[in-house]
Order: sequence, then structure tokens, then C-alpha cells
Amino acid sequence: MRRTVAFTKNARNVFFHILTGCNLRCVHCYINPEQHGHTMLDTETIKEWLALFAPRSRETNVIFLGGEPTLHPGLPEAVRHARSLGYHSVTVDTNGYLFHGFLSKTSPSEVDFLSFSLDGATPKTNDAIRGPGSHAACTEGIRNAVALGFSTSLICTVSSLNLHELPRMPALLKDLGVARFFIQVIGLRGKAGAKGAELQVDRTDWQSLVPRVAAETAALGIPATFPKVFLDLDEPFACGGLVAENYFIFPNGRVYRCPLCEDYPWHSLEIREGRLLPREGITEMNFFSLNIPEGCVMARLIQPRGETGPDGQAARIACCLLKEKEEKGPWARKHGDSAPGM
Repeated sequence: MRRTVAFTKNARNVFFHILTGCNLRCVHCYINPEQHGHTMLDTETIKEWLALFAPRSRETNVIFLGGEPTLHPGLPEAVRHARSLGYHSVTVDTNGYLFHGFLSKTSPSEVDFLSFSLDGATPKTNDAIRGPGSHAACTEGIRNAVALGFSTSLICTVSSLNLHELPRMPALLKDLGVARFFIQVIGLRGKAGAKGAELQVDRTDWQSLVPRVAAETAALGIPATFPKVFLDLDEPFACGGLVAENYFIFPNGRVYRCPLCEDYPWHSLEIREGRLLPREGITEMNFFSLNIPEGCVMARLIQPRGETGPDGQAARIACCLLKEKEEKGPWARKHGDSAPGM
């Protein structure tokens, strides 16, 4: 059963980049040190910033990201502090290397999901994108986490480099014991932005393959979520920046509401001297209410090669935060439908 996952108005998601450093050099990495800094936050600062977004009237989910967040020796302590503040769910997004003995320093009762990134069903494809040995490290990390009772999810960022292997992912997910699957679309930001459109997947390939693979994954009992990307002619455009509450925090204090704006100094909020403050001047908030044929004003960052729709007009692109979901039977909503590393 496929359904479009509407923006959740009664919950908010905090995507917390606690550092920008990473042991891998993925070709599509969206981290932009010029904009996001080179800092690894100290553990006390992480705790202070978690408190700024702590649940009050709304349930709040936190996703710890990097770089590679397990490179931070204080991550287990940060996870426990998020729990003590009442965060509804805690997710750690990892490349699978699980540094500093992370699995032995936390538990399934503290981490709702360990979300692993793998960009190919085989080492050949994945390692060409993410680095030598990364497929083996990630799959080993997943198996170890599953054996210890952690709930795991897997993110695959689809591009022209790995699209051919996407149909092989469902069987691998089942073998690994992964609980849910996120398919991401490549966006023109960070390193991928420097490569232009060569990494992007065109409309025909995306629509013919991605929903089918999601359905095959769901048939195995693994819910699969993927970006809406292309809107049908009768579907309205809605901006997540206006109707949802998501925060993308970087260690230099920048806080964005839209991940597509992260390559630019357009952040609407910033953390200064322990306070979350709005910024003056032109920010991402100025773009959210603009009405253009393509939908989002940032759509060209994710619109494959200027695709056109059936009417010959520019293809209408959904907000990158709007997802579709394939699932078989009921699925607990506790952990939400947001995927990290958008």
C-alpha cells in the first residue's frame, strides 16, 4: 500500500550535525565546510543546544548527524541527555564504522534507530561512491547492531552511479535484518553540486524504478519511504518550511529550516551565546511563500536536467521533505517518516 506522507504539524524534527568531520569522502556529500564550518562541538555545548529544542508543547525527534557522528566520543552521553530532556525519539545516522565502541556504550532503549548509509548493493558500486571498504564496514555494522537488538534503517542515495543496483537492495535489506528503508534522491548541493546534473536521475527512470523497488521492499515486510519529487498535475505544492517544523543545525551555529538552502548563508536562525535567534535580512524564510510554476524556488537543485511535464511545461517538483511510503500492514508512527542527511 502506497501513501503520501503528509507534513506532520504536531511534531518537529531536529537534525543535529554535531561535527562536520568524516572518515569517508563520498562523491555526493552535502556537507559544505565553507558554510557549515569544521567544528566538532564539545559535549556540554551539544547538551545546551539540545535544550534549546527540547520538547515542550510538541513531540520532538532528534537525529544526530555529521560528518560521521560516531567519531564524536561524547555521542553516547548526548544520546542519554536527549532522552533525559524528553525527546520523543532518538536516531543516529552513521556510515557504519561505529567508532569509539559506540554499540557497547549505548543501548536499544536509548537509541530508537540506528540509520546506516549504503549506496550500492555490491562493494564495487558502493565503494566507488563512498570509499574502499565502506560496504563491508557498513554491512558488518548493521549485522552487529541487529544482533544486539537495535532497530536499524538504511538510507540509499540514488544517483546515476547506482541506479542500476537499486533492484538488488530489497533482498540485501532482508538478509541484513533492516527494519525500514529510505530512498533518497541526489541533490545538487555540496560535492554533488560541483558535478552539475551528471549524477541526477531523470524523471522516467525515477518514476519507473523507485516506486517499484519500494513496493518490492514493502512486500518483504520492510516499510520503504522515498521522496515524492515529481508532482502530478492536480497535486498542490506545499512547502515544508511553512507547514512543518524541521531544524537543521550545524556546529558553526547556523540553523536552517530548509535543507536545500544549506549551501548558502540563508539560514533563518542561528545559535549565539546559548540562545536561538532569528536572523535579519534576506533568509530562506523569504523564499517559502513564493509561487512559481516549478513549485519550490530551490527546485532546480533537485530537478533532473530541467525535466518537463506531460504538458510541456517545467516539471513541478514537490518539496524535498514530502515523502511517499510503501508499507505492508500497520507501522508504528513513533519514529516518524523523516530521513536524516536530506
